[in-house]
Amino acid sequence: MHYEDYRREYTAGGLSRDMLNACPIKQFEQWLEQSVRAELEDPTAMVLSTIDAEGMPWQRIVLLKGLSRGGFVFYTNYGSNKAQAIAANPRVSLLFPWNEIDRQVIATGTAEKITVAESAAYFMSRPRGSQIAAWASRQSRPVSARAMLEKQVQVLRDKFGSGEIPVPDFWGGYRIVPERIEFWQGGEHRLHDRFLYSRDGDGWSIEQLQP
Repeated sequence: MHYEDYRREYTAGGLSRDMLNACPIKQFEQWLEQSVRAELEDPTAMVLSTIDAEGMPWQRIVLLKGLSRGGFVFYTNYGSNKAQAIAANPRVSLLFPWNEIDRQVIATGTAEKITVAESAAYFMSRPRGSQIAAWASRQSRPVSARAMLEKQVQVLRDKFGSGEIPVPDFWGGYRIVPERIEFWQGGEHRLHDRFLYSRDGDGWSIEQLQP
């Protein structure tokens, strides 16, 4: 296959300054709602990029679980590679790749842990199987075989029975407080529309970028 020959035109629509909300979070909410209505497979999936203590970048897909206090919220094991990288360098980047509608959103900012109460509220809303999985997995640590993980899940099912499952003390959420958010709309002939919001005091400045 000749990869250099693979291309398509972006024809889903344009983006202009007068179409944007003055607040990037509200603009993001509008685009996310439109992505949901367009029945994208995973509209809340976002690529989280971190840099660890050794300066090594890494990316993985996580799910957006809320917007609060002007930030993007997701949950993870606090012993995971991503959490350790955030502890070393809290400056991160997010990418929402809404390829089916020729859009993407990139946000850069600082990750901070949310409160225990916020994490507990979300944990209790999760399906029971996901709650047990949070206890069973020491995320990012080696495992000799999947059977070992499945055995641990069964041990925890027996332990908790039908009772309430407590929130693990090694699990919780992060809020990414953005400093810059870029909205990208694909355009024909690679003349894409790009608008960058940057923090400006208590508000935001907006500038259009060349494609």
